[in-house]
Amino acid sequence: MKVIIAMIENYHFTLEPVALGISGMAATARKLEEVGFDGILSPETAGHDPFFPLLVAAEHTRRVSLNTGIAVAFPRSPMVTAQMAWDLQRFSGGRFCLGLGTQVKAHNERRYGMPWTGPPGPRMREYVQCLQAIFKTFQNNKQPTYFEGKYYKYTMSPPVLTAGAIDHPHIPIRLAANNPYMARLAGELCDGVFAHPVCTAKYIQEVLRPNIEVGARKSGRPMSNIDILGAPIIVTAKNQAELKKERHLLKRRVAFYASTRTYHPMFEIHGWNELGLKLHALSLENKWDEMVKLIPDEMAEAFGIIGSVDEIGAQLHERYGNVLTTISFPTDFPLHTPEDQKQARKIIELLHGSTA
Repeated sequence: MKVIIAMIENYHFTLEPVALGISGMAATARKLEEVGFDGILSPETAGHDPFFPLLVAAEHTRRVSLNTGIAVAFPRSPMVTAQMAWDLQRFSGGRFCLGLGTQVKAHNERRYGMPWTGPPGPRMREYVQCLQAIFKTFQNNKQPTYFEGKYYKYTMSPPVLTAGAIDHPHIPIRLAANNPYMARLAGELCDGVFAHPVCTAKYIQEVLRPNIEVGARKSGRPMSNIDILGAPIIVTAKNQAELKKERHLLKRRVAFYASTRTYHPMFEIHGWNELGLKLHALSLENKWDEMVKLIPDEMAEAFGIIGSVDEIGAQLHERYGNVLTTISFPTDFPLHTPEDQKQARKIIELLHGSTA
């Protein structure tokens, strides 16, 4: 199993993370590579562009993979995304992986100001196909590969406006997949799947993985070609008092997820669908404190890895060792002290021995 870590502008290696700009991101990227992580993941969910930090990281690292995790696809045209991905692949010497997701209708329309032109699954299928056609044309503009679908088209490639060939033209695409359709699509067309933190090991094994296999068989590929990335919720602390506080925050997070109807299938597979419906109703009344009280310890423990830093490595290995091929650590994973970094190296070494 490969181990990557989410990086935003906040600096990992201080007790009070602050925005340090380009120099801070550069120092963070170098240190994360030094600690031993296999890759760096840059999320858009932090409210920042996911591509820019990776450009800085590309200059200041030599080994780690550089991943968007995820970039919201629909507000960006396929050409805009393709150009950024192509340049990052070129600047990094072939270390870039493009993680894409759809985001929900409300965010696309009301936050990004983009029209919702159709169901997300079929649109994402065309988006990926269009991207792949653009990449092929960038590499060989003398024989352009065009695409024309219902939602997207690419039918023009003036040589003066087309990126040239690069040494590593295959850009892996990892698709956010929380439902069977997206899992099948990723298995068919993409190089990997990015499971949302709300996807438990049970949900990945019993719902996502079988559908990924269906997609892979459709395109004639073995499952070994498909990377399954997960980002488990990790709850850790130095002492029991801190851990108790973190458990409460975990329950608040789980209550939010359980109140969101999009995520109800992940709870239903554990038998918590009725509770999810109740939490949704309470969320409409803004009764968040009451919602947290309804989350049983069993539910919190299903969605979170909970323990001291020297305990969570074994827990991650046991729960996800045969489920994921890549695991992503959160931005707040403790790396503040030399001892923290030593513990992180031990966890990375342990997880490197896991095989899904």
